[in-house]
Amino acid sequence: MNIHELGLAGLTGAIRAGAVSPSEVMAATLDRIARVNPALNAVVSLLDADHLMAQARAADGVAGVAGVAGVAGVAGGPLHGVPWAVKDLVATAGLRTTWGSPLYANHVPQKDDLLAARLHAAGAIFIGKTNVPEWGQGSHSYNPVFGVTRNPYATDRSAGGSSGGAAAALAARLVAGADGSDMMGSLRNPAAFCNVYGFRPSWGLIPQDAVGDTFLATLATDGPMARDIDDLALILRVMAGNHPATPFGRGDFTGIEPVDLRGQRIGWLADWGGAYPMEPGILDHCETGLNLFRDLGATIEPLAPPFPADALWQSWTSLRSFLTAGGKRALWENPETRVQLKPETLWEIDQGRAITAEALYKASETRSRWYARAARLFETYDALILPSAQVWPFPATWDWPKSIAGQTMDSYHRWMEVVIPASLAGLPALALPCGLGVSGLPMGLQLIGPVGSDARLLGMGKAYHKASDWPGRLPPDLPV
Repeated sequence: MNIHELGLAGLTGAIRAGAVSPSEVMAATLDRIARVNPALNAVVSLLDADHLMAQARAADGVAGVAGVAGVAGVAGGPLHGVPWAVKDLVATAGLRTTWGSPLYANHVPQKDDLLAARLHAAGAIFIGKTNVPEWGQGSHSYNPVFGVTRNPYATDRSAGGSSGGAAAALAARLVAGADGSDMMGSLRNPAAFCNVYGFRPSWGLIPQDAVGDTFLATLATDGPMARDIDDLALILRVMAGNHPATPFGRGDFTGIEPVDLRGQRIGWLADWGGAYPMEPGILDHCETGLNLFRDLGATIEPLAPPFPADALWQSWTSLRSFLTAGGKRALWENPETRVQLKPETLWEIDQGRAITAEALYKASETRSRWYARAARLFETYDALILPSAQVWPFPATWDWPKSIAGQTMDSYHRWMEVVIPASLAGLPALALPCGLGVSGLPMGLQLIGPVGSDARLLGMGKAYHKASDWPGRLPPDLPV
């Protein structure tokens, strides 16, 4: 059995059936990481092998069960015995958590964040973390603590971010499933760059920790990443579910809704009427995925921009910088910590501190109007579709792309503007791979549905995956 080629559902099924033991899985995982990870730097803060093998041996012989309760390495659960690398924006008890910041380079939390607690309770064995940009800001996973994560399809290229370590680890078969998070495309951009799936759920399906502001901070969400849709659903069932201490919960996720794509109407937004500059070849390559939907019976209808792109951008940047300034206020006010914040974080804080009450209200009002407009669109269309990124995977030595197709980017995140429509309205968005471009680099699409359509959107994605399986058909050329 080639353990590292198994998807998450296949791996957990093999463990439950006794075809493979958690200790065998752990040994194969550590061997794979030792051989492949040095070239990628996707998994960081890897724990001691003897410690991990002891946890895995403790899980041997314990049958997995369907529930979520349990203790990692001891009792069964839907992720029983599965080696798991947690995104380094999630606090993990006893496992170094840095947020990619030199301020926390040696930080070892005493308590799991809510997401980590749910993964632990499902039986996952934490082996280390996946790399991120500092504070998760930017879609290129590099930081002064661990350095840069490289793309498995071309190690001189970026793996994206902020879930870049997770996406690279998945594509390289270092892990069978992964957690990520998405404020500004952090599940979708790296999925596109690494030829895997990422799912940003409806906002509120996966609850936040009851720390800091939980009423206004509604732009970011955690979500699953995997190499197929069934694995996304398995992870989402573990992650989802209300948390009494945080507001706006949307309940549990029970499973994928089967969807026949025949007759489905999908609105193709392309480059939003030219508002979002695209590198040459991206829109042409997206036709690969669009044609697959057509072959499966869906109707793809070109759609004019449904809302002014500039208004979306102004709303987004105002709300994002406002939240950053509030969340990072203590670090900014202390001169000793302020000097260790990266320039992009300082820029966000400066922008946020300058926002007036009037500007903040206007940003929220624009967001509300876009939410209502999107809801009306979904009365006509079953889903909307956009490219997942505006650039191909770029050189790993860059901070970020400074221009696209001759158009200068006026901020460190302007080059990711295509992800804003879904994020601003809290819409579920499924990042779909659509193979490799002429340069051999991956790219993908984001399939967007109305709030609450998560099960149905994954059903559409499952039909697409069954007909394509780009991650399985086109793995990166790495050591076997």
